[in-house]
Amino acid sequence: MDLASYLRVVRKRWRIIVASALVMLCAAALLTLLTPKKYESTVQFFVSTADSSTNAQLAQGGTFTQQRVKSYTELIATPKVLDPIAQRLNIEDPSELSSQITATAPPDTVLIEAAVTDRSPERANQIARALGQQFPQTISEIERVSETQPSPIKVTTVREPTVDTTPVSPRPARNLALGLILGLLIGLGLALLRDRLDNRVRTKEDLEALTESPVIGVIPFDSAAPEHPLIVRSDAHSSRSEAFRSLRTNLQFLDAANHPRSIVVTSSLAGEGKSTTTANLALAIAESGASVCLIEGDLRRPRLLQYLGLEGGVGITDVLIERVDLADVLQPYGEHQLAVIGAGAIPPNPSELLGSQAMRDTIARLAERFTYVIIDAPPLLPVTDAAVLGALTDGVILISGSSLVTDDQVDTALDSLEQVNANVLGVVLNRAPRKKRSAYDYRYYDYRPQTEDTKERSRRRRSRATADAGSGS
Repeated sequence: MDLASYLRVVRKRWRIIVASALVMLCAAALLTLLTPKKYESTVQFFVSTADSSTNAQLAQGGTFTQQRVKSYTELIATPKVLDPIAQRLNIEDPSELSSQITATAPPDTVLIEAAVTDRSPERANQIARALGQQFPQTISEIERVSETQPSPIKVTTVREPTVDTTPVSPRPARNLALGLILGLLIGLGLALLRDRLDNRVRTKEDLEALTESPVIGVIPFDSAAPEHPLIVRSDAHSSRSEAFRSLRTNLQFLDAANHPRSIVVTSSLAGEGKSTTTANLALAIAESGASVCLIEGDLRRPRLLQYLGLEGGVGITDVLIERVDLADVLQPYGEHQLAVIGAGAIPPNPSELLGSQAMRDTIARLAERFTYVIIDAPPLLPVTDAAVLGALTDGVILISGSSLVTDDQVDTALDSLEQVNANVLGVVLNRAPRKKRSAYDYRYYDYRPQTEDTKERSRRRRSRATADAGSGS
């Protein structure tokens, strides 16, 4: 993944990252509150040789003491040093002291720093003072050559311990910072994992990655679409209506040499909005002056005439079985050159009827009379009707509902069209999420004609803005 991919995941899954950061931040804060406070008192020792009268002896003694210091740091936490301290301070378990004392030696020095931690600052200071007294005595006893000859090593306490009321543990700032960083990293990992595991088609980029067919339209989501399915007719200046007109324009310029006349509109699954997209596309094409014949080709769950508010007593099935003539089932709709053919009676064998020679001849007759013949077909995955129709027409448009279908389902739908050598004109992303965009991207904004009322409201808004700017200055 490149940087752009990571940024896309962050923008898409930012809620997961923020939630993880907040959870870890709260966990760090809770851990900080529940952790007992510990205080520290330090004592520092200087190690030297007893006899350093000449320069040579001084150099040899310095090297000797540096080597000894490494061992002394380990010696501090041994019972030889701690048992006398425990007896002096009435500590029952001397082993507890070993976990409270930490000794370090700065490199290339003969200094030893011992830090004592305890829940009480006074107690830590008391143990450190006892250590400052006991440790030089213990070293003197261990390094003594004989009863008459003193130790060649001298340990001197150079810094006495003091009472420090500032706790060294826990450290709220450090813990919160670590919790925040850890939360961000965990959130980013979860976001990347979720993005990898999420195989639903959500954006135009997801569709483009699935197929070489062009994405010829992006229809924004509208929660009021079930109540107002024919948005091109009910609200001609809305952003969704403009999206359908953009789809119309892209369709008209797909192949100028071999202009598709008969088109099947289908989807992978039910509920992706293929019928409303088909109806609005037909309305948008008819608005441009072209003649359109819209066929309700879904012979299983017809919905198109219900959206258009037309009667469906007879339809395409009656024509295919030669019960009625084709001209008798054409219903004009609206003020443009749009005619609609309903499904008619639901047959027991829809796939066979739609793939018959009678259907092929009917489509050819309508293509001679109309500029476009648009067929609303059933979804591809449950039934084969759309694939059958795709083999009889000039092309197929596949509708994909954002967040409703997976990559595999779209792939399977496209494969079913490829198996019958159907010409996939393009795919359309329906129910696309509305995102905040720049002021120069007008695809998701209305651009309506101004009436006198809207002009007056615009003048009042500009007057208020001018007045606010004047008062602010």
